[in-house]
Amino acid sequence: MKTELLLNFTVDKENKKIHVEREFAASIAKVWAAWTQKELLEQWWAPKPWKARTKEMDFSEGGHWLYAMVGPEGEEHWARMDYKSITAQKSYSALDFFCDENGKPSDFLPGSQWLTSFKETSNNTIVDVLLTFNELSDLEKHIEMGFKEGFLMAFENLDEVLEHQQ
Repeated sequence: MKTELLLNFTVDKENKKIHVEREFAASIAKVWAAWTQKELLEQWWAPKPWKARTKEMDFSEGGHWLYAMVGPEGEEHWARMDYKSITAQKSYSALDFFCDENGKPSDFLPGSQWLTSFKETSNNTIVDVLLTFNELSDLEKHIEMGFKEGFLMAFENLDEVLEHQQ
């Protein structure tokens, strides 16, 4: 019997924030690795049938992850995450935005600030993600584009990755 893992997804339009809290049945070391190593990120970040493909990855303060979400027909949607601060196995903050294949920010699609925190509880790890937007319209565009559904589907992929990780 599979135990129910914590999941909270809230949208705070007044403060232009999306808050996602999700529990994973794995140690903090495994969960941290899955969020910070391209070989693991590529296995779960995109909701199926999409795939994530990394062009560049430097998980360090001042570094970035440039990647494409690749659809079943080969279509690509590029994004970049610029890492601002990192405290190993505790948290990282980043600026996430849509871009072209060279990392140039999109003029049309919204970006957001991310604060991703990790907390171990007995045999599990809780990941807390707080997205902050500059404008309410940016938050609303993110939701309209299916962020909630896609992110929650990606978490199911992560469950599978963690289950098979040594």
